[in-house]
Amino acid sequence: MTGLSFEMLIDDALAEITSVSQLTTLLNKRVLSLINDFEDAKWRYLKFQSYLWDNIAQTALSERERSALVDQSYSSLIAAAQNLRLTDKDELGQGSEIAEVFLYGLMRHRFGALPVVPKIFYKQNVQDNAKGADSVHIVVKDDDFTLWFGEAKFYNSIADARLDVIVTSVLNSLSTDKLKKENAIITSVSDLDGLPIAAGIREKIKSALSNRESIDNLKPKIHIPILLLHECATTAAASELSEAYKVELTTFHTERAESYFLKQLAKSGSVHKYNDLNFHIILFPVPSKQKIVDAFVQTVAFYKGQK
Repeated sequence: MTGLSFEMLIDDALAEITSVSQLTTLLNKRVLSLINDFEDAKWRYLKFQSYLWDNIAQTALSERERSALVDQSYSSLIAAAQNLRLTDKDELGQGSEIAEVFLYGLMRHRFGALPVVPKIFYKQNVQDNAKGADSVHIVVKDDDFTLWFGEAKFYNSIADARLDVIVTSVLNSLSTDKLKKENAIITSVSDLDGLPIAAGIREKIKSALSNRESIDNLKPKIHIPILLLHECATTAAASELSEAYKVELTTFHTERAESYFLKQLAKSGSVHKYNDLNFHIILFPVPSKQKIVDAFVQTVAFYKGQK
């Protein structure tokens, strides 16, 4: 899709690529593996950072603010920077905004999604980092829609211990109370009314998200994209998009996706109608998390200073 300039290594149903017997019969589980390229034998950090800033106004500004700043890209960057918290001090949380912005870009360019609740904009409380989904989108197709509640992480490792944390976070977000709270937020903010969709679809969405409706009826429409930006020693050691590099990353990401979904399956009994839900694990390797975080923080500081 236009705007998504990263190569896909995997874009398939989990059941089609796994050899793990417990996973071959799972429905509605997909794996997406993406990689950046190289230039002058170096990973293209600038391309990655540019992608973040090309999408940041979508993440950190409300629909009304985005509309007011149309065709004013520099102004939108300054305005967006004011809403970026960058308050995470611990290693696990550091860079969470980067992952959220990156997921927003992928949702727009890969899945054709419309932003509904720009979470960075609405996270006004600095203690609010873990409340609710990291992103909320709606995908409209013909006269129907799907609802996407995103989870976005930026880790220096995606070893099994880290996957355990993500599984717990994802499954906790799928409780009926949490889903109803997200739906209430979507219908209470004005962003939904500003989306370029037909009035009939808009009313259909509002009706489906009403607290009067059972969450059970909505679950087949719910998608959970789980973005794992992660530091990767193989990527750090590479200098070009060789076939050997692609094969190694494909194998690694397949194995990590299998491990994740096995862990999630083991705990899925806590979620009613788990098999109706659609999950997408999205993996993207980087050579150095700290270098990306430092560059992003410096750029945010620059734009904050331009106000």
